[in-house]
Amino acid sequence: MMSNLPTEHLQVQDIGEQGLLERLQRFCPPDVIGDDAAVLVTESEQSLVVTTDMLVDGVHFSDVTTSPEDAGWRAAAANLSDLAAMGAFPLGITIGLGLPGDVSVQWVERLYQGMTECLQKYNVPIVGGDIVRSPITTLAITAFGQATANFIIRRSTAQVGDAIVVTGIHGASRAGLELLLHPEIGQNLKTDEKAALITAHQRPKPRLDVIPILKEIFPSPCSLLPAPCLISGMDSSDGLADAVLQICRASKVGAILEQSKIPLPSAFNNWLSPERSLHYALYGGEDFELVLCLPLQAALTLVQKLGASAAIVGTITPGSTVILQHENKKIPDQVLNLSQGFQHFN
Repeated sequence: MMSNLPTEHLQVQDIGEQGLLERLQRFCPPDVIGDDAAVLVTESEQSLVVTTDMLVDGVHFSDVTTSPEDAGWRAAAANLSDLAAMGAFPLGITIGLGLPGDVSVQWVERLYQGMTECLQKYNVPIVGGDIVRSPITTLAITAFGQATANFIIRRSTAQVGDAIVVTGIHGASRAGLELLLHPEIGQNLKTDEKAALITAHQRPKPRLDVIPILKEIFPSPCSLLPAPCLISGMDSSDGLADAVLQICRASKVGAILEQSKIPLPSAFNNWLSPERSLHYALYGGEDFELVLCLPLQAALTLVQKLGASAAIVGTITPGSTVILQHENKKIPDQVLNLSQGFQHFN
């Protein structure tokens, strides 16, 4: 029988839906799966936070730039990053998987291994999902988290005068992707610099570590009902410029970004032109840092506590225009807009 083939030669169509499910259930806690739906327990006075991401072969990942393990890690990290951007701690994820029949079973298991490697760092279980036949490999993850009802970070609450904080460097993931696609362009980079940029693309880290620090800075009024939280923000998965623009649009405000304050990888210094470095930082995407708007004193404290490459990169202003200012005053201000970054269907 075909199902007696060695694992490395098995295709999904050889073992069918039930056979694949049986293999993938090994990645789930046995006391949670097996029914028609998973049951997740939230703590009292907590809100349930839910996010969904779809990833499509050839759009979000490919065998050229990511191993199955890396594709799985990135898929899990993207969803955990969305929870972090809302101020939520993860409870679990479900996975919807669309597969052609000729996909290798080993590839699917390696995909789940990569997801598990990421999730285990944050004690997040896979609690269910679905598998269907599809003409193209598609991965849809829904992540569930919980947040204190009055400590939910939203895009729509930025206030004029707020400082804009980024929790880390930008442009590294895009640079790593370019190195994977065009290895010859990295000849002048040191081995460790090249490795760090590629890791930034293949194994990004969701910034769940920022949430406890924010709660230290805002023990009140954020944790006490009914006062609202003073933090606005989102993650920078679609680029730094996109994040600031989305926050400003939702909050009906403008912003000034200072080009010289944007933290970049040190490897860029003697490798990329200033223009290319800035483009990667603003529009490269998939850095999965947080972009937060909060009062200046709180922003200064946050940057001090985060250390490393966290920085205040700008200020929320009246109006609706987002402007990039250059340290060299001879360079005119640049008005940023969403059309300059990646958009599906453009």
